Amino acid sequence: MIVVCVKNSISNIPAIEWDALIDGNPTLRHAFLDSLHTSGCASARSGWTPQYLTLWNGTQFRGAMPLYVKSHSYGEYVFDWAWAEAYERHGLAYFPKLLSAVPFTPVTGSRLLAGTDEDRRLLLHAALDAARKSDVSSLHILFPHESEARMMESAGMMLRATVQFHWINRDGAGFAGFDDYLAAMSHDKRKKIRQERRRVAEAGITFEHRVGSEISESDWDFFCACYERTYRQHRSTPYLKRSFFGEIARRMPENLLLVLGYRQGKPIAAALNLFNSDTLYGRYWGASEFHSGLHFETCYYQALEFCIARGILLFEGGAQGEHKLARGFLPIKTWSAHWLKEPGFASAVEDYLRRETGGIEAHLDELNESSPFKDGGSRSEN
Repeated sequence: MIVVCVKNSISNIPAIEWDALIDGNPTLRHAFLDSLHTSGCASARSGWTPQYLTLWNGTQFRGAMPLYVKSHSYGEYVFDWAWAEAYERHGLAYFPKLLSAVPFTPVTGSRLLAGTDEDRRLLLHAALDAARKSDVSSLHILFPHESEARMMESAGMMLRATVQFHWINRDGAGFAGFDDYLAAMSHDKRKKIRQERRRVAEAGITFEHRVGSEISESDWDFFCACYERTYRQHRSTPYLKRSFFGEIARRMPENLLLVLGYRQGKPIAAALNLFNSDTLYGRYWGASEFHSGLHFETCYYQALEFCIARGILLFEGGAQGEHKLARGFLPIKTWSAHWLKEPGFASAVEDYLRRETGGIEAHLDELNESSPFKDGGSRSEN
């Protein structure tokens, strides 16, 4: 008999069984999610109370859905602040809400972790049932694959489209090198990138790529200092702790790339990326000095060189950032799914999303007309 169980921890689920369901996505690995929880970054105290749905046939683990009770909307990257404010204006409580996502991580991936569509539907309907029967206002599922989003739509959820910018390695054929990549771009864009890279080199800045166990404790300390400095510069508090980075360094080193920038023998910039054999995910960066072009070099061009050298087909550059378009990242439609318990608000949000979707389509058309590639390049997904 198949049953759904709610778990407030995934620590007692064998990592090998969990990871068999995730198609290699490092942000969904047991080690990544469990490290977020054990380090206290995503916990009840931080407003992320784990309520994972798990699917069992006796003692056989068949599937799971990362699910949290949220008391705020921080760390999500699909913004629903206006919805929360509307609830408050009408004397209703928007929080707590149910959220299925990877905390602090706007990366596309499966949210219904199971081997069959039947099991995925069981998880989805269990989540909707939990939302209906509990005191939450709503259920939100962020950055699922489109196939899952369509399944959610069929189950009565409202879909929302947003735009990210992803780099595609020549439709899977692969660039021979960075110069080959530049050769596919228009003259103006190619010239601008070379000028940016030249300015960084002329400042005497060099770079090293360190993977997994090559990353030392002092490297991690420097990276974390840069990461925290970036948040302080934006008058914000960093979501992730040094202990979290220490945990993933210990538990999943093969998925970690640290780009380090040096000037006069001292590190001045760092960017952390996650990767597997076919996708690289740009995550966090920071610098102790300002130099023109340093951000683009550290976060994008060095990562692109890594992707080209390793034959990695896709680079997800993170949330937002139209500046990425001129550097070869193409607009990609990403998805979220939403269910609101209050009928009046559900109707208003549905109308809003219908109008917003029309704007997204027009925006995608505009962006595609500004492709940096001579022949329009790899077409974006829309």
